[in-house]
Amino acid sequence: MITPQSPHALLGQLAFEGATKKTRPMLRQGDLVYARVLSIGLGAGAEVELTCVNPATGKAEPGGLGPLTGGMVFDVSTGMAARLMRASSSTSEQEDGVDGLVVLEELGKKLEKVGGFEIAVGRNGKVWVDCSNGGDAAVKATVAIGRCLNTIDEHDLSQTDQRKLVTRVLREMKIES
Repeated sequence: MITPQSPHALLGQLAFEGATKKTRPMLRQGDLVYARVLSIGLGAGAEVELTCVNPATGKAEPGGLGPLTGGMVFDVSTGMAARLMRASSSTSEQEDGVDGLVVLEELGKKLEKVGGFEIAVGRNGKVWVDCSNGGDAAVKATVAIGRCLNTIDEHDLSQTDQRKLVTRVLREMKIES
């Protein structure tokens, strides 16, 4: 996430899958975009160039690069962000979880009945969560996910404690699970 305090970064108009001058996304200041760093210039005042496609394929990839709408952004440590990225990209169903992290799997199971959720994790510690399919419970579910992630990040909970935390937070937020 580029903030007003971040160094400037360039995101070209055609840095999106299938973008042309007529079909490019019309972004406004403050819009949230899930992008990858394409290049970093050298020296003082160097610019960072971002892209929303894989340069080799021209596709946005399954990672969902591009504008993000709805949802909320939460801050976690960069270490937690790395753990979340490994856990969300793990394709095998492991009982032990990846890096001992089972929170995403547990939240997925418990929130499936209310529409599930989407998550985008940046290496910079920014985590976007969207439960827009959850109807009336969407905002509560989004906040509950953020609370779980922040608590696990702060207290480095075991797998058992992560599961207990998810159950407790969802109960406190009165989200049917």
